[in-house]
Amino acid sequence: MKFEHFALNVPDARAHARWLVAQLGFTVARNFDVPPYMHFLADETGRLIVELYSSPAATIPDYQTQHPLVFHLALVSADTVADRARLEQAGATFFAEDTLPDGSRLLMMRDPWGLPLQFCQRAKPFPMP
Repeated sequence: MKFEHFALNVPDARAHARWLVAQLGFTVARNFDVPPYMHFLADETGRLIVELYSSPAATIPDYQTQHPLVFHLALVSADTVADRARLEQAGATFFAEDTLPDGSRLLMMRDPWGLPLQFCQRAKPFPMP
């Protein structure tokens, strides 16, 4: 088996997708401009796909009230300090930042809809295929 996508029910999939594309560099792999407005977004490698949709058929989680350790979308960061400043200007909010014993920096933020985003500046990056 290989990973295809991870899906999130969000209040406004179209606006949320635009923000993730503009601020995180995702690209739209596929989208549908009819309800529930599915947007499949790819990371820069094209190997990870996140689907956003706005479906009243299921509860939209209140991401803002959930601790980021319940769920978060983690991304590689070359500079967590610069990313924090840039994303705060774009409407994201700071939650926490940790430096691990190996020197890795983990920055936790929330996007404008409260979705937890973690930015990982690892001392030893995970191997990428």
